[in-house]
Amino acid sequence: MLSLVVLISGGGSNLRALLDASEDAEFPARVVAVGADRPADGFEHAEHYGIPTFSVALSSFGGDRDAWGDELLEQIRQWEPDLVVLSGFMKLLPPRVVEALSPKLINTHPAFLPEFPGAHGVRDAIQAGVTETGASVIVVDNGVDSGPIIAQERIPVLPDDTEASLHDRIKPVERRLLIQAILDIANDHVRLKDLT
Repeated sequence: MLSLVVLISGGGSNLRALLDASEDAEFPARVVAVGADRPADGFEHAEHYGIPTFSVALSSFGGDRDAWGDELLEQIRQWEPDLVVLSGFMKLLPPRVVEALSPKLINTHPAFLPEFPGAHGVRDAIQAGVTETGASVIVVDNGVDSGPIIAQERIPVLPDDTEASLHDRIKPVERRLLIQAILDIANDHVRLKDLT
């Protein structure tokens, strides 16, 4: 059974999907804690399932990213997770945090990487006028959405798509890919150390 710490910044829709999946006794992973870099609406999902939460705000460290990262890492390590999942976590982790957790640190991204990395992948796809984009699950490295790809899927961009409508179609695919990736990791079909 994989133990997961999930880090969020917002509403936590991927987190909710994971928590729902883990209700199935056959699902080989359990969320043991949910963390954030700010008070996050997604904590409500954790509280609904009785999952402990923690928050480590960068502003509490006067903008010192390394000190913030050290505290975040300490909070994560208390739960001794097998895997850390960045699920809409909107802060870049300091390199020493990535190195401490790697390769057991994964992230979802609303684009078919390496296309459209960064915080605005959906908007960038719309602005580029492409006919398809996608969703990806990756191992986190010290680049921006540049780590090894675990799973990804193409999604068409429709002629009348807005950023919001496209994102609404990407999110369910992201959730499905994330759950499948965790299943594959738990069942040893994907070996993270072999990807890095």
